[in-house]
Amino acid sequence: MSKAEIQRTAMPQLPVPGRVGQGTAVEQSRAVAQVHAMILVAQQCPRDVQTAKAQMEDSCRQMYLAERAFYEFRRGGSPVSGPSIHLARELARCWGNVEYGLVEMRRDDDYAQSEMQAFAWDVQTNTRNSSTFVVPHKRDKRGGPERLTEMRDIYENNANNGSRRVREAIFAVLPPWFIEQAKDLCAKTLENGGGIPLANRITEAIEKFAELDISKKRLEERVGSPSSEWTARDVSQLGVTYSSITRGEIRKDEAFPTPQLSAEDITTPPPGPAPATDAPAGRPWPPTRTPGGE
Repeated sequence: MSKAEIQRTAMPQLPVPGRVGQGTAVEQSRAVAQVHAMILVAQQCPRDVQTAKAQMEDSCRQMYLAERAFYEFRRGGSPVSGPSIHLARELARCWGNVEYGLVEMRRDDDYAQSEMQAFAWDVQTNTRNSSTFVVPHKRDKRGGPERLTEMRDIYENNANNGSRRVREAIFAVLPPWFIEQAKDLCAKTLENGGGIPLANRITEAIEKFAELDISKKRLEERVGSPSSEWTARDVSQLGVTYSSITRGEIRKDEAFPTPQLSAEDITTPPPGPAPATDAPAGRPWPPTRTPGGE
């Protein structure tokens, strides 16, 4: 068997469309050449782990990244938090030779759903993680899911759902120690507050939440202590909550639920002595005047 026959046997021809336009053919050739070039560059210029670590440490010491490094939302009445897509992208940049992305493979308007694929690929080690999932064209509401019909709403819904899968795909190809060190550094940067005194950061946090119509009392109820006793970690956690609210990851009423009063709370008088009166026993107060009387 000749060499050409062996290659044809080992690498069978994949099915191709019957008719391919010039733009599609050019894009196919470009994609193949790009992947080949990425592999060559990764092999010829392998990452320097110490340089990647130094870049990660420098990035995580910046308040701009630290403020966006974590997310928070509520599930089943309990808060859920973790590293965000912003941190994942920055770590992929620092680690180097990592390709990641989100692809909408198919959109079905009849069934109101999109088939998506999120992936991350360490080109140097050939470690790849990908997931294919379906995103319904719906948005959760309190009264039930609401179907999306506007193109912009569908795009944003697909992007929001896809970013979470991209984040997990990136973390799946990065070393665990690299991720954990980045999380610790970002948390320390938040607690340090960029060198701003703690008292100033507490005042700033209260003012920021006031812009969202969230009072100081509700903040103290969430933290569990008066603002005068807040620690740097308390302020940093409030900062994560504030960023999650402004990014739309959690609703304001979910982060700071309004306490519900029961019927017993409404009908039961407040504790304490009854108001004193000067009315004699058995006579109404205030005294009523009778016609012709004093």
